[in-house]
Amino acid sequence: MSKGLNISFFGSSLVSAYWNGAATYYRGLIRALHERGHRVTFYEPDAYNRQQHLDILDPDWAKVVVYPGNDDSAALKAVESARGEDLIIKASGVGVYDELLERAVLDLQTPETLVAFLDVDAPATLDRIQKSPDDPFRKLVSQYDLILTYGGGKPVIKAYIAA
Repeated sequence: MSKGLNISFFGSSLVSAYWNGAATYYRGLIRALHERGHRVTFYEPDAYNRQQHLDILDPDWAKVVVYPGNDDSAALKAVESARGEDLIIKASGVGVYDELLERAVLDLQTPETLVAFLDVDAPATLDRIQKSPDDPFRKLVSQYDLILTYGGGKPVIKAYIAA
């Protein structure tokens, strides 16, 4: 059996569902990855009082790294600490520094490091890039190795291809 992947995941919060509906999706996905032998580090900003409203303690199935939500250099330092991982995942809707993170994670891409975008709200993301032709993410979509979403089917696929 091959060794598991080292995965760095940038999302809104793994440990707090406070103003964060994606927390339960993250938990299920990351726990399943752990059960399959992968190691996940989840990077989340200290934003929207989520750290004051924790639902779970840091789980044994993921390492949680919290960085300040009011310091772009701290967000970039978090990204840099993920350098060399096998897979980097940037989720939509982190809530702070989304544009910075969307761009910065791509700097970690190498032949050995894949970079994926996990869209937890495809209608909002696609609306964002369709309404604004100069949205920076529009130009980045094709640079990601994978675009993942948990719903949408052919319309979402077509919209991402058109971006």
